Amino acid sequence: MTLSKKITAKIRDSFAKQAMMATFGAQVGEIAAGQVTLSAPITDACSQQHGFAHAAFTFGLGDSAAGYSALSIMPLEAEVLTSEMKIHLLAPAQGTHLQAIGRVIKPGRRLVIVQAEVFAIDKDSRTQVALMTGTMVPILPK
Repeated sequence: MTLSKKITAKIRDSFAKQAMMATFGAQVGEIAAGQVTLSAPITDACSQQHGFAHAAFTFGLGDSAAGYSALSIMPLEAEVLTSEMKIHLLAPAQGTHLQAIGRVIKPGRRLVIVQAEVFAIDKDSRTQVALMTGTMVPILPK
């Protein structure tokens, strides 16, 4: 299913307002119905003591990708909030940048079940570093 230009613009505009994502240097990639891809460079500012991307950075990027995937299937007037999110850290996040692919697993009127896969990219290698599952809550105007 193709998204309307209004939904795509809404996602891009909303993302541009996220100060934390701007701090990370994150960017929106592909936007499709039920799927959004984000990426951000791995820099010293978001690394931990061993030089890997910090888990909080991985989580933030994955949570945003999952949230925007949920927003992509909601009515234009809706917003979304994370209700809960679980992360499985699978490997150290090392490379040039992270890529997070958020997907809707099960849409619903009151809850949207989502998943995000986060990958570390380095030259020609792509390693999955996290698998996240969570619940998004649609917020509709009263």
